[in-house]
Amino acid sequence: MQLRKIKISNLITANNVFLAPLAGYTNAVFREMCFSLGAGLTFTEMVSAKGLCYNSEKTKELLYITEGYSGVKACQIFGAEPNYMRAACESRELAPFDLIDINMGCPVPKIYKNGEGSALLNDFNLAFKIISECKKSGKAISVKFRIGLDDSHICAGEFAKMCEDAGADMICVHGRTRDKIYSGEVNFKQIAAAKAAVKIPVIANGGVFCKADAEKLLKETGADGIAAARGAMYNPWIFAEICGKPAGNKKALVGWQIEKTKELYGERFACVFMRKMLGFYLKGTHGAAESRERLFKCGTTDELVQLLNELPL
Repeated sequence: MQLRKIKISNLITANNVFLAPLAGYTNAVFREMCFSLGAGLTFTEMVSAKGLCYNSEKTKELLYITEGYSGVKACQIFGAEPNYMRAACESRELAPFDLIDINMGCPVPKIYKNGEGSALLNDFNLAFKIISECKKSGKAISVKFRIGLDDSHICAGEFAKMCEDAGADMICVHGRTRDKIYSGEVNFKQIAAAKAAVKIPVIANGGVFCKADAEKLLKETGADGIAAARGAMYNPWIFAEICGKPAGNKKALVGWQIEKTKELYGERFACVFMRKMLGFYLKGTHGAAESRERLFKCGTTDELVQLLNELPL
């Protein structure tokens, strides 16, 4: 695919291949890892605006930035109250971030029932107020949303135009409806409709698990760039593949990820998190089931590092 930089307000990304926000996965170490492999922009896990305003320590942990990360710093927030959303954008905790992304696409029932995430597709006026209030913070603002709630309520083009009119500097469109969660075909036509409706950059999201997927998504939608989510979770080297960069020594990089995660988040978190990540990385490898069985018996990061040398990565 054709790589190019994306201008978001006064920000310039390294390229147009992004790491999408992933709750529970896109922590500071994983973001640095993906950036080093070629991702042009990475986002934090989604952060509660209210949690920031009430000084939640767990919320603040989601905002760590490693010293080795040199790209545009982007944070995703969620919420349904414009005043809290703006206050979060103006908070001390988000001061280090250049770009604030507003989550208007999360399909999880807990988020949806609170009127947050994809529930905002139901209320254009409220979504407009949230975006315009966040824009008053002076930050560059992007919005990530889905093409609609279900096949009877598609609104990609209209919602995209509303985002632009409210002041958004970029949008990222997940090409599935809320009811599909993460399954089903990506609707290229609706992402294309969003692209046709606005002049700001449009990033296409959904179904990117290899370079061919990225190229097809870009070609079929006419979007300015793509964002990988689950594809990166299973295979962060996808960024090197798409960008034509050497993947390097995979085991050495995973070893670095284990040690850096331990350093930043502690032994217990690092062991549990990296067991899970290594389980993802093993997908499609020879004897993956047996390797996972051995993997989940590891009780320390030292044991993980020792096993890593024997895994078929």
